[in-house]
Amino acid sequence: MQINNTAAIVTGGASGLGAATAAALAAQGASVFALDLPAAIESAPAVDGVTYLTADVTDEDQVRAAVATAAEHAPLRTVVSCAGIGPSMRILGRKGVHDIGLYAKVVQINLVGTFTVLALASEAIAATEPDENGQRGVVVNTASIAAYDGQIGQVAYASSKGGVVGMTLPAARDLAQHGIRVCTVAPGIVDTPMLATVSEEIRAGLAAGVPFPQRLCSPQEYAKLVTMIVDHDYLNGETIRMDGALRMAPR
Repeated sequence: MQINNTAAIVTGGASGLGAATAAALAAQGASVFALDLPAAIESAPAVDGVTYLTADVTDEDQVRAAVATAAEHAPLRTVVSCAGIGPSMRILGRKGVHDIGLYAKVVQINLVGTFTVLALASEAIAATEPDENGQRGVVVNTASIAAYDGQIGQVAYASSKGGVVGMTLPAARDLAQHGIRVCTVAPGIVDTPMLATVSEEIRAGLAAGVPFPQRLCSPQEYAKLVTMIVDHDYLNGETIRMDGALRMAPR
């Protein structure tokens, strides 16, 4: 599907996977609208073709307004959800039972937020004119290999990402009549700002656990896969692991 002269939305677009994806889509000629929280946008770099919009993916009204803004400029064709959080807590830990509110928050942001963006953006995409092949758009969601190999302390995160994987096929089937494809990327260990605070020793240990290539994944590699999914018209309803053949150990 063509990216040039279309609009794209990327959530979590001010840093990490989202920032790399926003830049990659802009480089291919899309007018990109990067959605993120105010604090993240304040420190985001200026990128040609990328407009930052303040939006919390758990706020339906904010997401709807951002989608409307993006759809005003060009046909909305591409939507990529990268917004998410990944706190760690055991079900039964030294401080007691897992914080129920934290569990709900993780699911609300990572799963319900992803669905909210998917649903509201699909409404706008479905209103566009299809291309010569009947296509209107592509939605790419972000899961994690934790959806399959959740580690100790990742019960909330793994639950939320497992939900993203689980909704991929039914979402693709729901939206097929509108010419909208839906795929999910499940990354392994990516060198994002979330890892910036750990020591080089820990980073080296994480990289050593990857069968091949024995290194951390870069956000640009995630972005490259997203653009490939957009370009590949027959990819639909699929979750793609991007992990260097890594299978996570219990801890």
